[in-house]
Amino acid sequence: MPSNEISRRAVLRAAAVLGVSLPGLAACVTSGSGGGSSSAGGGDRSAANPFGVQADAPLEVVVFKGAYGDDYVIAAENGYKSRFSGAVIDHKGIQKVGDTLRPRFVAGNPPDVVNNTGAGRLDIAALNQSKQLEVLDSLLDAPSWDDPNVKVRDTLLPGVVEDGTYDGSFVRLNYVYTAWGLWYSKPLFEKNGWRWPSTWPEMLALCEEIKKSGVAPWTYQGKFPEYVADPLLVMAARGGGVDLLRSIDNLEPNAWRHESVKAAAEAIAELSAKGYVMPGSEALSHTEAQGAWCQGKAAIIPSGSWLESEQKSVTPAGFDMVMGAVPSLSSSDKLGSNAIHAASSEAYLVPSQAKNVPGGLDFLRMLFSRKAMNEFAKAVGTMPSVSGATDGLTLSPALTSVTEAVKAAGTDMINYRHRTWYPTLTKAVDDGVGELVSLRITPAEWVDRVQKAADDVAADSSVKKYERR
Repeated sequence: MPSNEISRRAVLRAAAVLGVSLPGLAACVTSGSGGGSSSAGGGDRSAANPFGVQADAPLEVVVFKGAYGDDYVIAAENGYKSRFSGAVIDHKGIQKVGDTLRPRFVAGNPPDVVNNTGAGRLDIAALNQSKQLEVLDSLLDAPSWDDPNVKVRDTLLPGVVEDGTYDGSFVRLNYVYTAWGLWYSKPLFEKNGWRWPSTWPEMLALCEEIKKSGVAPWTYQGKFPEYVADPLLVMAARGGGVDLLRSIDNLEPNAWRHESVKAAAEAIAELSAKGYVMPGSEALSHTEAQGAWCQGKAAIIPSGSWLESEQKSVTPAGFDMVMGAVPSLSSSDKLGSNAIHAASSEAYLVPSQAKNVPGGLDFLRMLFSRKAMNEFAKAVGTMPSVSGATDGLTLSPALTSVTEAVKAAGTDMINYRHRTWYPTLTKAVDDGVGELVSLRITPAEWVDRVQKAADDVAADSSVKKYERR
C-alpha cells in the first residue's frame, strides 16, 4: 500500500482519539503530503543545511510550558534565527497541548514543531497511524549540529530511538533522559555508617539497622503505587533478562508467571511483612510521601530523576539526595547489578502537514545539539538525552548520582514497553502492587491478577497490538 494511504480502521481510530468526525479527519489526512513534500523548502542543501531550509521561511514552534519552562527553546530559536536570518519564528508556550492542537491537526495546519508532553497530550500512536507525523529517519542520519562527522543518531543515549519508534516508524525525538531508582540522603547514610546495598539480602539487613535507629526504612507514594511497581519490575527484569522483557511486552502466554516476576513480588511484599514500610504510606500522595522522606521520617523512597526538581522548595539544606540502583535478587540474574530503568521523555514531533517541515527538522537538529542540551541541564538540573551533555558542568549530588548510574549501566537499560502500549494492563499491574505492598493479596495472587489482565488485552481484538523485537 502506498505510504500516503491509510486504512479505514486507522482513520476511525484516529478520529475517535482526536474527537472529530470521520469526514473531517479523512479530508485532513488525504490532503496532506504524508512526508512534508508540500512544505516550505528550496534552500541549497549542504552539510550546514542538510534539509534545504529556505532561509526566510517562517517557523512555528509550540512547546509545553511545564516544569522545564520554555526558555531553553527560546534560546534555541535565537540560534536558529542566527543561521536563517530571514526566518520569523512564532513561539507559543502552552499548557494543554492536546486540546490546543487537535483541531489544527484535523484542519491540516499544524505547527512546524510540537513539544508533546503534559497531561492531555496528543496520542502519538493514533497520529502515526493516520500519517500525521513526519518520519524522522532523515534527522537521525543528518550531521549533528556540533560535529558534521557525527550523525545525530550517534549522539543519543541508549533507548532514545527505540522509545520514539511506533510500528517501525521513528516519529518522536525525546529531550529528557529519566532514570528510576531508590533515593536516600547521602549525609544521613554517612552519619549512621549505612552503605547502599547491592543485593536484596543486604537491603533487608540495612532495613533492620535503619529500623533500630527509629527511622522507617521505606516509604512510598501510596496513592500512586506505580512508584513502588518500578523496583519490582526492575528486579524481575534483572532476573529474566531481555527475553522476559520481550515476552511480557508481547503479551506472550504465562509471561508474568516467570519465576523472576514472582520472586520480585515476594521481595516487595517482604518489606511490609517485616515492618520496613512507614505506617500510613498507603494513604499518602507523592508530595506527602516525599515530604515525609525529606523530613527524615523514612530513609528510602522509590522515584525517578525528576525528584530533586520536584522537591526543591521543601528539601532541607544539606539533605543531598542521591539515587541508588535497585538491589539484585540473585547472583544468577541475567542482567548485571548496574542495570537500571531508564527511558527518554519530553517528546518533540514534526507534523507531516506542517508548512515548514525542513525548518522543523533542522530546528530539532540544533535543539538536540550538545551545546543546547548543556545549557538545558545547567538551567533545570535534569539529564538530557544526548551523550556527554552534562560534561563540564558542576552538578548537584542528585544529578551526579543519576549521571553515574547511567554511565555504569551502559547499554543495560531496562524499559517495559507495555506501560505505554496497553494502559489497562499497566493499571492492573499498578493497582495490584498497591494491594501487594499493603499485604491484602499474596505475591501469587498478584501474579495471577496481572497475568489475567495481560491475557484479556491479548484476546481483545479492538486493542491494537505492538511487537517488541
